[in-house]
Amino acid sequence: MTTSLYAAAASAPAHPAAEGTVDHLLGVATRLRPALRAAQAEHEALGGYSEVIHKQLLDAGFYRMLQPERHGGLELSLEDFLRVGIEISRGDPGVGWSFILGAGHAWHVASFFPEQAQAELFAGDLIAPGRTIPRGRAVRAGHGYRLSGTWDYCSGSMWSTHAMLVAPTFTDQGEALGLRAFIVPRGEYEILDDWGGDRILGMRASSSNSIRVDDAMVPEHLSVVYDFKDHVLGAHGTIGYQQHRNPIYLGRTIAFFNCELVATQIGAAWAALDVFDELMTERPTSFPPFMPRTDSAEYHRWYGKMLAQIDAAETLLLGAMRQYTELGRRWERTGQEFTPEDDARLRGVILQAAQLANEAVDLAFSTAGSSAARLGSPMEKYYRDVAMFKTHIAAKWDVTYGALSRYHFGQPLTF
Repeated sequence: MTTSLYAAAASAPAHPAAEGTVDHLLGVATRLRPALRAAQAEHEALGGYSEVIHKQLLDAGFYRMLQPERHGGLELSLEDFLRVGIEISRGDPGVGWSFILGAGHAWHVASFFPEQAQAELFAGDLIAPGRTIPRGRAVRAGHGYRLSGTWDYCSGSMWSTHAMLVAPTFTDQGEALGLRAFIVPRGEYEILDDWGGDRILGMRASSSNSIRVDDAMVPEHLSVVYDFKDHVLGAHGTIGYQQHRNPIYLGRTIAFFNCELVATQIGAAWAALDVFDELMTERPTSFPPFMPRTDSAEYHRWYGKMLAQIDAAETLLLGAMRQYTELGRRWERTGQEFTPEDDARLRGVILQAAQLANEAVDLAFSTAGSSAARLGSPMEKYYRDVAMFKTHIAAKWDVTYGALSRYHFGQPLTF
């Protein structure tokens, strides 16, 4: 089975990796891969992943990767979080999507929410699917807001402890107050039964259910002004940076959000290559002259192209996040602004990675042979999962590239 360049380049440790390190978590994720693959049909029917898998992730500390050390978290780098997300997605892209989008919003809380909220929310493992497309309505009431509405596509909802939801806010007289992000505890929302099984083409295990809130009272400290896309760092940075003195909590959200999604696509591409790798040694060519695929020039060209595409995609993704991190460190050292345009330009790099990973899956599917495309086969599932990603607004390449160009020439940052 082929390993990524990043895994191949890492030297084997003399001793087992310490708990709470990225090497330990990567090792756990790799060992989970056979179990995730064996349970793919079960997880698709569930619409998420099983309690057995959830408990293993919970016990190993996966949900605490981005929680600050100050509140008992591991405070790993964003790059390390993505590396682990790729590995989980290699076992099942839908499970990877559910995990990443559920665990990833701990970073938003650490970046933007006040000390009181962080102390409360990070008292345990925070699993908080989010929806930043404004829905519902929040009305100012005393020292908080009364929130109601339904938010669709809240990926990671199955094992959620909270939800991060964006809504327009109003006074009790109906005057608009702008958008706010709200953190709602599990007991205050209903997860609708509208995901999993045959309801959707792909990413069936992503627990992307809708969430309904009915007149929940959200206290002031669990809501913040929603300006995550284009806030100005200035001299002091975010409230998260001020608390933790770590520039990963400067909260530039565009690149990181896209990285989360694209990590699942790179995992899917590795998974498809794993299937193709097995077929290379087990099956003859699909066309004459018939021979072992490992003797066929065509199959070697296809395999080599896929491998190059996936290695390049992973290099682009992790390199973009490394550059993202350095831009934060530069602000910390020099005060030079890490701008929303810097963030949006990195998204362009990340989407190039997505295109390469998607092309690799397309090539694997189209050249593996018709038997590999049968309903219920692993290759068919990975192809469906990638097809589902392509329906996401983040995968509308021309839309996002156009938004970047318009922002560069002075128009609002629309996406």
